[in-house]
Amino acid sequence: MGKKPGRLAKTVKALIVKTKRLYAYFTDGIWSTTRRNWRIDFLRTVSLSIRSFLDSGLQMRAMALTYQTMLAIVPALALIFAIGRGFGLQDVIQRELVEAFPAQRQLMKQAFGFVDSYLEQSSEGLFVGVGILFLLWTLISLLGAVENSFNTIWAVQQGRSFWRKITDYTAIFLILPILMICSSGLSLLMSTALHTLLPFDFMSTAITWILDLASLVFTWLFFAGAYMLIPNAKVKFPNALLAGALAGSAFLIVQWLFVTGQMYVTRYNAIYGSFSLLPLLLIWTQLAWLICLSGAVVCYSSQNIYEFSFNSQIDKISLDYRNKLTLAVLVVVVKRFVEGGKPYTDHDFAAKFGLPSRIVSDITGVLQDCHLLIRVVLDDKDQEFGYQPAMDPAQITLGLTLSRLAHRGKSGFVPQFRHRFSSLIDTVDNIKKEEYASADTILLRDIPLDQ
Repeated sequence: MGKKPGRLAKTVKALIVKTKRLYAYFTDGIWSTTRRNWRIDFLRTVSLSIRSFLDSGLQMRAMALTYQTMLAIVPALALIFAIGRGFGLQDVIQRELVEAFPAQRQLMKQAFGFVDSYLEQSSEGLFVGVGILFLLWTLISLLGAVENSFNTIWAVQQGRSFWRKITDYTAIFLILPILMICSSGLSLLMSTALHTLLPFDFMSTAITWILDLASLVFTWLFFAGAYMLIPNAKVKFPNALLAGALAGSAFLIVQWLFVTGQMYVTRYNAIYGSFSLLPLLLIWTQLAWLICLSGAVVCYSSQNIYEFSFNSQIDKISLDYRNKLTLAVLVVVVKRFVEGGKPYTDHDFAAKFGLPSRIVSDITGVLQDCHLLIRVVLDDKDQEFGYQPAMDPAQITLGLTLSRLAHRGKSGFVPQFRHRFSSLIDTVDNIKKEEYASADTILLRDIPLDQ
């Protein structure tokens, strides 16, 4: 009898050890493997999706966007209602919003009154110019914040120019609200019409399923369109559609939970009044933005899945190894320029040299700050950028590079530091001078690349 408990304990212990190994592989080891197949791609996408959803930085961005959404909610509804009027769908939109907030019908009627007054005042008299400018400024500031969040995910260091913001944001303001209106109101409108034309029970069930599926597809396309249009980067449609399907499905689940939860807050209206909606609305808005940002991470990772490799190692990278990687990137750029080849992009570094896109983006940013690299536009339409030397390659020596890297950033701001540690500082400076002097004879273009 004593053997069975001992055997059970060993089995449990072995199961715990195996679970820990699987967890370590799923969270860390899978990003260090060099194998490539669909199973690893799938596990990496799932791992990154879960990690991004739980990432504190992503949640902070979702909180910031929630605050800006609260400021822009009336102008945004005004824009949606204005477009809805053009399609004759304003009543449908109002009905959908009332069904989304079943416990707050009176509050929603007041909100519709605010929106109608806003549209009337914005189209009459002296207020027309100020009203339109305020509406555009509110929406553009919100969309600019979303673009900055997406650009951070895509490791894009420069946003759109002023004129491109005008053209691109106008297209976004027209396309995305139409998809939103179609996803929420078109199924209801078509359902009423088709039920009138085809009054059969079995057809009614089939039509309901088809229209629900169409609404789901429009929601997917809404998120896919956001992932393609908003970031200042070239996003492939299959990757945007995959992320849009995941984010759109998650969004509809959260929306269903929110609508269901509204049925249980009716009893609190007597205590909190119209404020009973506010906490739930804030939670729902933050979860919606968190899902949206997580989908952007999935979109980026699915398009550049192997450029997320070695993330845990990058977070703990040594200064010496970072400097060596920086020198390697600069050597490649200089030699490519001397040979007259097309400038390398971040993706080229990842594909040809196995360097993760994340660290290449950081390195090229540092080298641009040191005035050793410049970014050049390869294809303005596809937002493709490469890198070239910022000065004559005959002047870029190893000593010059090391000196500029070492002196990048602020220095000399601690009071009395030089006075108190003058001997130490002089010793270090002398060693560095000798090092830079000996390295000044080595041109980066002359350093061979072993491939």
